[in-house]
Formats: sequence, structure tokens, C-alpha cells
Amino acid sequence: MPDAQPESSVPAQGPGPRAAAPTAFRRIVTLARPELTTLTWATLALLGTSGLTLAYPQLVRLVVDGVTGGGGAQAIDRYALILLGLFAAAGVLGALRSYLFTVAGERIVARLRQRLYARLVAQEIAFFDTHRTGELTNRLAADCTVVQNAATVNVSMLLRYAATSLGALVILAVTSWRLTLVMLALVPVAVLGGLFYGRLVRRLSRQAQDALARATEVAEETLSGIRTVRAFSREGAEAARYAARVDEAFQIAKARARFAGAFGGIAQFAGLGAISGVLWYGARLLDQGALSVGELTQFLLYTFTIAFGIGALGGLYQDFMRAIGASERVFEFIERAPAQPPGGQKPPQVAGKVTFDGVRFRYPSRPDHPVLEHIDLTLQPGQVMALVGPSGGGKSTLAALLSRFYDPEQGRVTLDSHDLRDLDPTWLRQQIGVVAQEPVLFATTVAENVRYGRPDASDDAVRAALQAANALAFVEQMPEGLNTPVGERGVQLSGGQKQRVAIARALLADPPLLVLDEATSALDAESEHLVQKALERLMRGRTTLLIAHRLSTVQAADTIAVIDQGRVVQQGPHAELLAAEGLYRQLVQRQRFD
Repeated sequence: MPDAQPESSVPAQGPGPRAAAPTAFRRIVTLARPELTTLTWATLALLGTSGLTLAYPQLVRLVVDGVTGGGGAQAIDRYALILLGLFAAAGVLGALRSYLFTVAGERIVARLRQRLYARLVAQEIAFFDTHRTGELTNRLAADCTVVQNAATVNVSMLLRYAATSLGALVILAVTSWRLTLVMLALVPVAVLGGLFYGRLVRRLSRQAQDALARATEVAEETLSGIRTVRAFSREGAEAARYAARVDEAFQIAKARARFAGAFGGIAQFAGLGAISGVLWYGARLLDQGALSVGELTQFLLYTFTIAFGIGALGGLYQDFMRAIGASERVFEFIERAPAQPPGGQKPPQVAGKVTFDGVRFRYPSRPDHPVLEHIDLTLQPGQVMALVGPSGGGKSTLAALLSRFYDPEQGRVTLDSHDLRDLDPTWLRQQIGVVAQEPVLFATTVAENVRYGRPDASDDAVRAALQAANALAFVEQMPEGLNTPVGERGVQLSGGQKQRVAIARALLADPPLLVLDEATSALDAESEHLVQKALERLMRGRTTLLIAHRLSTVQAADTIAVIDQGRVVQQGPHAELLAAEGLYRQLVQRQRFD
């Protein structure tokens, strides 16, 4: 039974039912509400552009009728200059519209990413056991960008083409309702095709985003473990694995492109067919004297405007369906309630008594695999309890329950008689310092890593913590001292140096409880000696849960609990357990002969 939970594709808590398309659309539009002022100005600029766009066919009609009706060069020049000024004004308003909508979109996507990220980091640990990092980063990056375009730029284009198309349609109906009916004859073909295509694109877009997320998962996993990949010469295999995932996404994208081409062809046929119909019927009206050449030219220009607008609206509909598919992926996490919400008691003082009372536990992703069975343990304030036993017995799981990374299935874990579920989770974790076998350092400086649990600490306090952790000497020998970057995951430090920086971090936070999970097992003799001395200073006066396989490190513990297959099989001080027949004595003898 492994202490750590393996990856699983089964969600710890599945998202709620997917929203229907109208609901998803409303959620996308809701994102734009904080940018109402900017979007209002952008919309006014858009309406101005649309109005000017609708005006230019009228001027073209006047120019054409001026030529055919003998209006003279002066009238032609005047209308041409007005037309040039109209295009200049439309260009200025178009630039303003584009800028305002783009800026609003950037603000929206920034807020969306911040909201999604804040929600992700608030989820319980079981959530991260079942959702891979690549999937989450893909939702932060690709999915949010798709939603951004739909919420602003595409809304801008939708309003623009809808306004110009409707305006042109009204003008056409006033000019010649018979000719307008001919022009509209093929529009239902495009509309019905668009409705069918939109549903299909929404489904394919979600599948494509999921496939891209799986490719990102592989890339993140491989790049973060590149040393292992290189050590086993698996570069080619990993490249092939990534290529397979990318090809999966490509096949979905190809299917989407195939349907997009078909829909585009239908929309193009509808638009050009409408123009052909207008040209045919308009020529007949011109022949009958019911239309002038300028009016027919104007009608054709408005028909081009409507045809282009219908084609563009079809593309926008496709983008909205893609955005709805992406937004479902984003909002299913934003709307997911953490299993361990903030709030609860914050006792004014912590004595440090910890009790595991009848604890039974199995990981949410492995409900059929029991990890702990009826654990009863008590740590008195200031006491050091060591957990030993075969690998996979449940020792690290007990430490995870103490930090309330998970809640027990049965029984309870208490701190000073308070059930951990009744305490504020953030406050609780501030009372516990953790030093793991492989401590995680962030890609910042030594000082920022030490300050991680106490950001307001002074440089003197950081140095004092490093001194107590036997780390100050090697830190001061670095080129930039406290401000030396440690690299991703502390890769520029040795194992012993990382451990001592992690101990300094725990010392600076000054928590009343400690969890030391195999803190010295991966170190050489010299590093272990230095780390052990630092740990002794760290444990002084604190309730400590010490997990170790090297039994030489647990002899001084006040009590030792032997964990095997999720149960406490022995408990007592070192001398007492060594004198008795049992698993502890077997473990000690085995290490002596190793």
C-alpha cells in the first residue's frame, strides 16, 4: 500500500453537469461586464463605422447617377471627395474600435486567468492527485485565450456585421422589396447549415482542447523529468509519445476543418447566389426603367455587404461554439467548490497535542484500496513520535492527514482536542512545519525560499534561520549570497543544501508542530550529520512526527510507532521495542546486516 497516491484518471470530485449553450454564452458575455465603459465607447465607435459603411453605397449611387444623368464634373468631384472623407472617418473609428475591444479583451482574459488560478490553488490535494499539471496549465493558457476572443473581439465583429447587415437590409427593402426578397431567397440555406455546423463545432472544439491538454501533459511531464529521460536514453520514445498526442489533436482539428470547409462553401454559395439573383432581377428592372443604374449599383453594394456579413457571421458562430466548448472546461473548475473550504476555528494558542482516533482512510481515487485501518495514536505536546515500518505501510499518509491534505474516511484527527475539520485549514497549516525527503524549492533566491512561510522576515532573521540550519556558511560562499537563484526545484543546490534551506524555512516560520518525512534518507554521511544537527535544533520544544527508514535516526524519539499494512503493530520507546519480539526488532537486525 503506497503512502503516496498514484496518478489516476478518475476525478476526485467530478464537475457538475455541463451547461447548455445559452448558459455558456451568457457566462462568456458576463465576463465583459466589468469593462462596460470601455466596451460602450468601443460600441459607439463600431456603430459609427457601421453607419459610415452604410452611407458609402449611397454616395456611389450619386456618383454613378451623376455620370449617367449628366450631373457634371463638379458634382462628381464633390461626391468623390465626400466618399474619401467618409472612408478616412471610417478608418479612424475602426482603429479606435479595434483598440478598445482588444484592451478590454486583454483585461478580461487576465481577470479570467487570475480567477481560474485562484480557484485551482484553493482545491483540495485529492483534486491534484487526479488532474495532471499539463491539463491545468492548458486550461489557463489556451482555453482562456479562446474565451477572451469570443468575449470581446468576436463580440465586436458580431455587432459590426449584424448592424451593417441589418441596416443594409432595411435600405434594400425601402429601395425595392421585390429585389430584396430575391436576395434573401438563399439565406435560410446558410442559417440552417450554420445551426447544424455550430453544434458540431462545439463538440469537436471541446475534443480538440482536451487533446491539446493531453499533449501539454506529456510535454510538462517529460520536460520536468528531463534528467530521468536523459539517464534512460528515452528521448526518442518521449518525442514519439508527444507526437502521438499532437497527432490526436491534429486529427480532430482536421475533422473540424473539413466541416468548416463544407459550411464555408455553403455560406459562399448562398452569398454569391444572392448576388447573382440580384444582378439578374435588377437588370430586368433596369431594362423596364424601374431602377436607375446608380440604384442598381447601390443595391449590389448593399447585397455585397449583406453577403459578406452573413459569411463573417458564420465564421463568428464557429468561434462562439469553440469558445463555448472552451468555457465549459474553464468554468467547470471555476465553479467547482473545494472539498475543504476556508473558514473555521482559530484557537488563540496551540499546545501541540495530536490524536489519531480510530482513523480509517483510503484515497479518493482508489476507493477500493484501504490505506489506514483503525489507527489510534497520541502525541503529547513537545513529544517526538517516530513512525517506522515497511514501505507502503501508511506512514506518509498519517503525515498528510495531520496537515489535512485529506480527511479521514472514519474516525478523526485532533489538535488540542479540536477536530481538524473544525479548524480553518490555512491557520492549521501555518501551525505545521514540513521537511520532506525531497524538499521543493522555488526558482527564486535563497532568501525568498527561506521567507516562503514568513514573507515579512528581515535579512537578519533569514541569516539566523540559515545559521541554525547549518546552511549560512555555504550560502555566504555563493556569488550573490542570500540573493543567489537556486534554479527550478533548487536544481543548483546539492541534496544536503536543499534540505538545510528547507529546514531554515521551517525554523523561520517557527511552527509549534513538525512533520519530518524521511528528511535525511537520501543524503551522504557528511550531509546527514549536518542536517541531523539542524533537525535537532528544529525539533527542540515542538511536537514532532518523524518518519524514517534509517532506524538510527529514531532512537532518541520519545515513542516509536511501527506501522505495517495500515495498522499500528507496535508502539513504545526504542529500548523496549528492541527487547521485544516483533517487527521493529526485525527491521533493526535487517539494517545491521545490510
